Amino acid sequence: MTEPLTESEIKRFHQSGYVVPDYALPAETINKLNSALEETIDFNPSVRPEHLVSVHIDRMNDEGVRGHNAWLELAHHPEILDRVEQLIGPDIVLWGCQVFCKPASDGMEVPMHQDGHYWPIEPLATCTAWIAIDDSNVGNGCLRVVPGSHTGKRYYEHSKSDRENLVLNQHVDDARIDLDDAVDIELHPGQFSLHDVFLIHGSNPNTSGKRRAGVAIRYMPATSHFNRSLYETSEGSGYLVNFATRPLWLLRGKDRGNNNFQIGH
Repeated sequence: MTEPLTESEIKRFHQSGYVVPDYALPAETINKLNSALEETIDFNPSVRPEHLVSVHIDRMNDEGVRGHNAWLELAHHPEILDRVEQLIGPDIVLWGCQVFCKPASDGMEVPMHQDGHYWPIEPLATCTAWIAIDDSNVGNGCLRVVPGSHTGKRYYEHSKSDRENLVLNQHVDDARIDLDDAVDIELHPGQFSLHDVFLIHGSNPNTSGKRRAGVAIRYMPATSHFNRSLYETSEGSGYLVNFATRPLWLLRGKDRGNNNFQIGH
């Protein structure tokens, strides 16, 4: 039986911190996600479409966003989970899902950052699947990464910015990192990238005439613990985040990190 990720793809992930699998979700799935995206945006007229956090919770969640069940279904997709399992192991917890929809002409910038500065996971470990709903390219602000910046599982210095039109207000500000080394990850609808929690990444603003929509699904190994008391509920990252009542789903295997799967459901 052929494994979903090839040996060379797995090697690329561990060496570079990311990989784009040689696979794309079918057009039927993307059409369904497009409809779900339009409904999710309509549900949340006062929320920027880059700030649609925890959209997999099919109600008004505790972070001020009304979600849609289609995103939770996507997080269960076996073609995604099979590949994530090859990278983080058989015990998989879903703990986050965020739509990043950059409207044409005024899509917000995501400054280069490391996700771990925001997340209450001990030990820190997450594989993010970034699924393209639209064509995602240099022109409309695709995902950008610094290959190899995950090496050594180190935190880099971040600074806060008071600039407007940023999805996050923190960015890498460390002499050890040359952001000119960043590469663009261009994807067609249905393609997705997988990236490590320590990888430095971000995206430029969308000044083009075409929308750029994608969804990031966060999976952690169930050997880690989701520490709800590590960070207070706040808008410190640029929008409301509430880890205290964020629900978790054990998607595969067994929980080995003493996680609570009752809170938030």
